[in-house]
Amino acid sequence: MATTRILILGPAAGLLLATSGAAGADLPVKAKPIEYVKICSAYGPGFFFIPGTDTCMKIGGYLRVDTTFNGGIQGTPPWNADAGQHNRYFDYFAARSRMLLSIDTRTATEYGVVRTFGQGRFTFSTLGNNTFNPNSINGSLPVAGSQLLETPGGGFVSIQYLFIQFAGFTFGQSASAYASPWQGYPGNITDFLLGGQNTDTGVQNIQYTADFGNGVTGSIGLDDPTVWDRTAVYNLSLPLNATLNTGNAYAGVHAPDVVGNIRVDQAWGLFQISAAAHEVNTSYNVLNALGAPAGAVGLPGAAPTGASELSGHPDTSWGGAVMAALQIKNIPTGPGDDIKMDASYSKGATKYVISSASTSPSFAIFGSASAFGAYQSIGFGATTDAVYLPVAAGGDGSLHLTEAFGVRGAFNHNWDPYWSSSLFGSYVAVRYDGAAKAFMCANYTTPAKAVSADYVCNPDFNLSQLGVITRWTPVKNLTFSAEFMWFHLDQKFQGSAVLGTSAPKPTARYEFKDQDTFHLQLRAQRNF
Repeated sequence: MATTRILILGPAAGLLLATSGAAGADLPVKAKPIEYVKICSAYGPGFFFIPGTDTCMKIGGYLRVDTTFNGGIQGTPPWNADAGQHNRYFDYFAARSRMLLSIDTRTATEYGVVRTFGQGRFTFSTLGNNTFNPNSINGSLPVAGSQLLETPGGGFVSIQYLFIQFAGFTFGQSASAYASPWQGYPGNITDFLLGGQNTDTGVQNIQYTADFGNGVTGSIGLDDPTVWDRTAVYNLSLPLNATLNTGNAYAGVHAPDVVGNIRVDQAWGLFQISAAAHEVNTSYNVLNALGAPAGAVGLPGAAPTGASELSGHPDTSWGGAVMAALQIKNIPTGPGDDIKMDASYSKGATKYVISSASTSPSFAIFGSASAFGAYQSIGFGATTDAVYLPVAAGGDGSLHLTEAFGVRGAFNHNWDPYWSSSLFGSYVAVRYDGAAKAFMCANYTTPAKAVSADYVCNPDFNLSQLGVITRWTPVKNLTFSAEFMWFHLDQKFQGSAVLGTSAPKPTARYEFKDQDTFHLQLRAQRNF
């Protein structure tokens, strides 16, 4: 009987368990809430709320491919080194591929909007930029500029902007309060249109901007001058080379650059006045006079020696710069057309006039000669903030600040929704005072360079640039550009001399002569 009950109850229990399990499975289960990405329209297109927060974020960037013919990456003119010599090491073209990513966050608070912004770049360029000279691309040499990351599978990552904005203050790496909104790009794509200041990849700073209403704002800031605001200081007791350069004798940074602007934005355009104060200081009177030769180990030129600290140094000087910038909109040539221009003056702050996306260049270009007995012609210009000659070397021991004037601008025209062009240019003048000229010229002709009877020494020089660019935008955010730029160096030396120029150029007689060069840059860019 017990066995019978088990046989009957067993299947029944199993049926009951199966039924209860099925009923349990059918019970409603509360699903996790789904958080949809919501558009944030308060700060313009592309922003969205970070799920679960009241912070808006925008992710953007571009992918860009550049090729420069007869120049270096980023549209660098062939104005010095192997490119200026146009020797057998010079690359006839240089290419660069780059992707930029940016992250912009905004949060509304009782103190106003808190903003963070970061921008980084992934880049691969031609090894050596525009030269295959072992002195430039061999990273094992102490004189080399190491570019070994630009090898197959390589490349590098760089930072452009990193800053926080809060209650009118900006902290971090951002555009200088001195800069115009278009920086060094009134209408061009080359990173080397001279004639004014350029901090388009950001400078370490702290600044405050006040809004006075009706489109009037004012900014004041402290900029770290180490990267963006210094060129070179020359101790003229050290030998100048054939192109008027020597080791950089700048001292350490003791004070930030004090910068500021007043700006007016209206429907007709923009007007801005900027000013900067820049400290110029030097290391010591006695410095190493001879740099280590290529491939050797030794002190570089202007490096300290055991006698440096005992020798003293010139007193620190303060220089500075001023700039006026103007944009004119709604001109009669067509919708969206405009004119952008700025004019700058500096004393002891030449980077505010001869500025680029990298260090300020000095210039040395070779060409054909017409003087009897000359191997070739040469034109050069040294970019400095100041020069000095110690008293022990026959000078006055004071810093002589370099003066520079620059103007640049562009006319930008839209042919139709797909085609646009810009005509742009610049002019720069660099001047040394009488004492600086005397010290530099005495140094340059010692040891004797067998100068010609009509020889004249004058380190002043002028630069001119003129270019045109045409852009085609077949679809939104995709642009193809072609830019041609001419560069002219108006140097003030006359006659000829026997010069020991940089290898592979020989020691020979060179005629001093103005020089011209040009380059072509092509670009494809997709913004997102």
